[in-house]
Amino acid sequence: MYPASSQAYDRAITVFSPDGRLFQVEYAREAVKRGATAIGMVFDGGGLLATDKNVGSRLVNADSIEKIFKIDDHIGAATSGLVADARRIIHYARVEAQREKVAYNEPMHTEALTKEVCDYKQLFTQYGGMRPFGTALLILGMDDSGAKLFETDPSGAFSEVFASAIGSGKKDVEAIFEKDYDREMEFDTAVKLAYKALKHVGDKNTSTGTVSIHHVQSKDRSFKRLSADQLKKIVEKKK
Repeated sequence: MYPASSQAYDRAITVFSPDGRLFQVEYAREAVKRGATAIGMVFDGGGLLATDKNVGSRLVNADSIEKIFKIDDHIGAATSGLVADARRIIHYARVEAQREKVAYNEPMHTEALTKEVCDYKQLFTQYGGMRPFGTALLILGMDDSGAKLFETDPSGAFSEVFASAIGSGKKDVEAIFEKDYDREMEFDTAVKLAYKALKHVGDKNTSTGTVSIHHVQSKDRSFKRLSADQLKKIVEKKK
C-alpha cells in the first residue's frame, strides 16, 4: 500500500511520518472503505439511515445482523467498517446520552453527542498501546432545530451533512445524491432514493427484505425502523 520507507512509521499510533501522516489512522480508514455501504440523509421534516445487510448465506439469520443502532429515543447511528468496534462506540454513546438526560433532565443534542463520540475516537489516535477504531458512523438525530446528520471519521473528525454515505459504495452513492437529492423532498421520496442507491451499489440479492431503513421525524421525534412491508409499499408505490 505504501513504500517500504514508510514501514518504520506505521508500527505505533504515536509516530508521525516525515510528511505528517499517521499510518494507523489511514489503515483504519481503509477498513471503513472495505465495509458495507451505509447511507444517511435529511429530508423535509426528518431524516433517515439505510444499509443493506448483505446476507451471504441462507444459514444466517438476517435479524441478527445490526448495522444501524438506536442510541437514544431521538438519535441513531449507521456504521461501516469493523462492526465490533462500532458496537463499543455505540455503547459509549448510549451511556453519554443517558448521563446528559439524568444530569439536565433533557435529551442530548445530536451535535453534542457527536462531539463526545469523536473526542472518544480521537483519544485512540494519540496514546501508545491503542489503535484507532476501524469504523465510521453516520449519526442522525432530531433536535428543536430539525433533523441533524453528522459523518464521523476514525481520526475523530466529523462534519454536518445533508446527505452522505460511508463504506465501499461511498463515491457511487454520492454521485447519485449529487444528481437526485433534494433537501425539500418528502419521506417517501427519500426512502425511494435511499433504496435506489443501495440497489445500485449492492449485488443481485439486494431487495426490500435485505435493506434496513431507520428514520426520525419531527412529528414524534422517535428513531424507529421501517418494516420490510412498509418499505415494499413505498418502493412499489407509483407517482
